[in-house]
Amino acid sequence: MTEPHPSADEADEPRAVSPGQRQVIIVTGMSGAGKQSVLRALEDLSFEAIDNMPLDLWGQALAGSSGEDGTAGRAPLALGLDVRTRGFEPLVILDLVNTMRSLSSLQVTLLFLDADDEVLQRRFNETRRRHPLAPDRPLNDGIGQERQLMASLRDQADLVIDTSHTGIPDLRHMVASRVVGLLQGDLALHFISFAYKDGLPRSADLVFDVRFLRNPHYDPNLRAQTGRDPAVQRYVSEDEDFKAYFKRLTDLLGLSLRRYGQEGKSYLTVAVGCSGGKHRSVYMAERLAAWANKRGYRVSLRHQVLGLFSKFEPPADSQGTSHSSEASSPQDEQKKGPSHAA
Repeated sequence: MTEPHPSADEADEPRAVSPGQRQVIIVTGMSGAGKQSVLRALEDLSFEAIDNMPLDLWGQALAGSSGEDGTAGRAPLALGLDVRTRGFEPLVILDLVNTMRSLSSLQVTLLFLDADDEVLQRRFNETRRRHPLAPDRPLNDGIGQERQLMASLRDQADLVIDTSHTGIPDLRHMVASRVVGLLQGDLALHFISFAYKDGLPRSADLVFDVRFLRNPHYDPNLRAQTGRDPAVQRYVSEDEDFKAYFKRLTDLLGLSLRRYGQEGKSYLTVAVGCSGGKHRSVYMAERLAAWANKRGYRVSLRHQVLGLFSKFEPPADSQGTSHSSEASSPQDEQKKGPSHAA
């Protein structure tokens, strides 16, 4: 690790796991940010998940990972910890993490989960749980104290995920996509359509603004439809600049994805926005997802305003092939697209 990562959206992806290494993901963060959901998602991915194990017992959990007895390939391990963990001390934890990273038999990732203070407060109020640092005082005091206590862990994390606007299903999909990408050494792509009136998606690595395309909202016959409907798709694609823009955009993405893959990045989020998040951005995200899927990438697609999520693997005929940086025509893309799951 080179330098601290200041935000979730700027965090680099950890490197892929090398053959013979045991993957260890340390899951920590703010109370109420989703640690339990992440650990359950990792369990579904065949990780051995242990939550709030005392720090002096971590050595036992890692026993057999030295590679001397041929067990370096044991099931990957997820270790959850927070301020309730016995012996919790950020500097001690960071020293322990650095010691683990020094072992060639381990691939260690420190994952930090965060959320806005007001979101954390709402979650505690909704569940009527007491904050571990505020059993008998205002909730805001406990959150503030915990944020100060956790600052060094957040700064030194390999990956920071902000869950302020992420539901449990999306969080599980996000973890699954990133972990699978680490294990396979592939670049997994996540496309998001969004409305600018709601703000930029926090997880976005690349953002493209398609508000310059003609807007179906102003056609009374199209206003109630979405970018998944053929009539809206035809309307947007017939914009005089759509074809040229799509060609240049996919050329840029083709080059970028190739270089991201060479750098070892395992997960990339591409966000496409328009005014209302229902028409132009939806259609463009659909087209880009189809374009990437056709070229052999594992792709997931989220329409924030519509509340839809899809996930699909590359076509069988693209498996094992190199990813092309050429962009096909919009007509070709419209013939073949990903299957959608509402």
